Amino acid sequence: MDNVNIAIFASGSGTNAENIIRYFSGDPTVQTKLVLTNREDAYVLKRAIMLEIPGIIFSANELREGSKVDEILSDNKIDYIILAGFLLKVPDRIVSKFRGRIINVHPALLPKFGGKGMYGHRVHQAVVDSLEKESGITIHLVDEVYDNGETLFQAKCKLDPDESAETLAAKIHQLEKEHFPRVIGEYIKSHLAT
Repeated sequence: MDNVNIAIFASGSGTNAENIIRYFSGDPTVQTKLVLTNREDAYVLKRAIMLEIPGIIFSANELREGSKVDEILSDNKIDYIILAGFLLKVPDRIVSKFRGRIINVHPALLPKFGGKGMYGHRVHQAVVDSLEKESGITIHLVDEVYDNGETLFQAKCKLDPDESAETLAAKIHQLEKEHFPRVIGEYIKSHLAT
């Protein structure tokens, strides 16, 4: 295999998407082919334009029931899907087609604070409200159940006594920036020979 094509799915501002695109921009092995989003107002589309990566918008219904997203992935010869702040559940048919090749980052230490509806600020608020001593990120493979797939990597951070959801979010974002692109690269490259 000469090079690996990845598609990044994102629903929001796209800071993780930008970090991933920049990380692989000089890498001959891994190429970011597409950014896909379910929101036409997602700032990630502006980042994609700036970084000269095609951005494609689809509706939640097109993801769930249509073949549009499947055809986009097939036409662009996508090998891996990276979820970078993507809020919709990936349909079972796509999970099945990309088994072991969909990678997500979750802003907490799974299995705690995962599951349907647990994303972004809600996760950080739940962690703070539970008086946890630490939080972190979990980079994991995606299967048919929310936040359930095999864990590839976790990084932790301590919570201060006066921690807020906002200050925790900043810590988590730093961990994502530091580790997410690297772990994606290591995982993909470890599977090139297999």
